[in-house]
Amino acid sequence: MSHAKLVSCASFAGMFVILTACGGKIHYPSYYVLNLPRAAPQPGPSKPLKGSVAIRQFAAPRFLRAGPIVYRQSPEQLGFYNYDRWAIDPRSTVTTAFLQVLEARSIFQSVHLFDGGNTSDYLVTGTLDHLEEVDQGRQVFINVSITAQLVNVKTGDFVWSDVSSESTSLEDHTMPRLIAGMSQAADQAITNLVASMQRRLIDLQASAAPDMKGAGQE
Repeated sequence: MSHAKLVSCASFAGMFVILTACGGKIHYPSYYVLNLPRAAPQPGPSKPLKGSVAIRQFAAPRFLRAGPIVYRQSPEQLGFYNYDRWAIDPRSTVTTAFLQVLEARSIFQSVHLFDGGNTSDYLVTGTLDHLEEVDQGRQVFINVSITAQLVNVKTGDFVWSDVSSESTSLEDHTMPRLIAGMSQAADQAITNLVASMQRRLIDLQASAAPDMKGAGQE
């Protein structure tokens, strides 16, 4: 037998031993997406509070953009599931959901994704700060945290800023249940942020009304 054939046979035999030792199973990655339901129209103001708003894609730490789903064994230590990954970048899902909730609330005359232009009156920016499993001994939690800001494009002033964090325990520690819990937590965090923004804009409108009325009487 030639040397090349001998090496080839040895390599094949080694691979066979490895596969046999692992039970003969080849592991393939499983892919998941955040399932955020489309927001239903909500009772809003009689007319929009503000003009147009653009939503810039939310940012996120690099460890949330790497693909593998993250778990945190301690505040200082991150781990990654080898075979469980995001099929769609969570930043994209969160950005789209935020836009849809804004549309459902009818706070602005128009809502669209930021395309690099400055044609909107306001700009929403944000960060997906946390989207991970947290292990504390035998207890497992879901931690989701989102920060968002609203900027007046003409003046550059921050009109509103807030952070919403959701932490829930996970009783059934399976990957489908983990993703479902993350989806619910992210949906609630986004709803809380948009509601906070709406309250802020209503307060600003109310505080400006007496000034406008007084100016009209002069």
